[in-house]
Amino acid sequence: MLAQWIGDVIGEMHKNKITALELANEIGWHPKYLSAILNGHRSPKNAEQTVKQALARILGTR
Repeated sequence: MLAQWIGDVIGEMHKNKITALELANEIGWHPKYLSAILNGHRSPKNAEQTVKQALARILGTR
């Protein structure tokens, strides 16, 4: 089962029409690495904080 924060992030991305490529670029990660995290295949330290901060930065510029 995926972590709750992943569902929250994916929901915000969908609601605000933010692509995974856009989010990956904001973080500085390869899109496939972000995909692995959002699909629950990887869980690096601080992933939740890093992803949520990048999402907030994107939302702040819109």
